[in-house]
Parts: sequence; C-alpha cells; structure tokens
Amino acid sequence: MLVKGMRFDLKTGATKCITEDIKLNAMTVGKYSIVNPVEGFPLSDEDRITVRVTSPLGNNYHYADRKNSGNFAFTAGETGDYMTCFWASKQSPEKSLSIDFDWKSGLAAKDWSKVAKKGQVEMMELELKKLYDSAITIHEEMFMLREREAMMQHLITSTNVKMETFTFLSLVICLSVAALQLWHLKAFFQRKKLI
Repeated sequence: MLVKGMRFDLKTGATKCITEDIKLNAMTVGKYSIVNPVEGFPLSDEDRITVRVTSPLGNNYHYADRKNSGNFAFTAGETGDYMTCFWASKQSPEKSLSIDFDWKSGLAAKDWSKVAKKGQVEMMELELKKLYDSAITIHEEMFMLREREAMMQHLITSTNVKMETFTFLSLVICLSVAALQLWHLKAFFQRKKLI
C-alpha cells in the first residue's frame, strides 16, 4: 500500500491541527519537516515550529518545541481522534511556512521492507505476514462493529420504550382533557337548563 504525506502552509503566529482516527493498540508513526524555500541554504533560526500530539482524552504522546523537523511513533492507548497541532511563533513581517507531514497508523505504519531486510524473509512469508495482520485487523473491526450494533440496538429499544410511554401518557392526558370538557359542558348546559 502506497501512502503519501501531505504538505500544507502554516502562517507565523498561527496554529494548524490535523486529526486521525486511531484504534486501541494500533501502531502510529508520523514525520514532519519545514520545507526549505531556498535549496542549498539553511533555514533561519526563526523558522521553527512547535508540534504536539494528543489523544482523545488529552494525553500527550509527542511534544517538540522550536524544531524544523522531527518524527514520532507510539502505540495508541485509547480509541478515537488523535490530534497533531503545529504552531509557528509570530514573526514580523508575517510569513508562511510550508510543512511536509506524513502520518500513518495501523497496517500502513509498519515498515514491511525493513522486516524483509532484517530476517532475509522470502517474499511469500512477507505476504503471509501482511495477510495475517490484515485478517487480525478485520477480525478486531468485526468485534468492534458487533459491539456498536449491540449498543445501537439497546439505544433503539430504550428509545422505543420511552416513545411508547410518552404516547400512552399523551393519550391519557388527551382523554382526561376530553372527559373534563364533556363534564364541564354537561354541567354548563344543566345549569342553563338546556338539557
């Protein structure tokens, strides 16, 4: 699977955040760098960014202050949207920094070429390992979908019970009001001696 990174512009004095939905215990790797606008010359000392990666519950997984490049890798301790935020300190005059960012998680985060080089594994074994990891991922996704389906069924059932109760109460109130109106009209007409 070929995964390409992204490139975006970040104005100095501004923040840009990117989220990625990551499953529990999934491996994730990221790599970022400021694109040098002038080849052959180093970046200025002012051209630096601060990067923070946080979990859905707000736990820090990576923090780098005033760097021009870096990378991170971790195994997700929570399921949900992980956020990577980039900050560039304010400069005068304001300028824009181009940033290359590559973020992979799950199967895409594993470097299969290094696995093959380290053990001199034949191509067939490598493909089998990929298929095995894919099958485990699919298996975990199926269990997660079953759990979500059970939660949704519970929600639907509880909503139906609440709606039935609300409908019954509404019907009782409407019939009570109708009976009260009939009683009131009957009493009114008896007082006026119309019936």
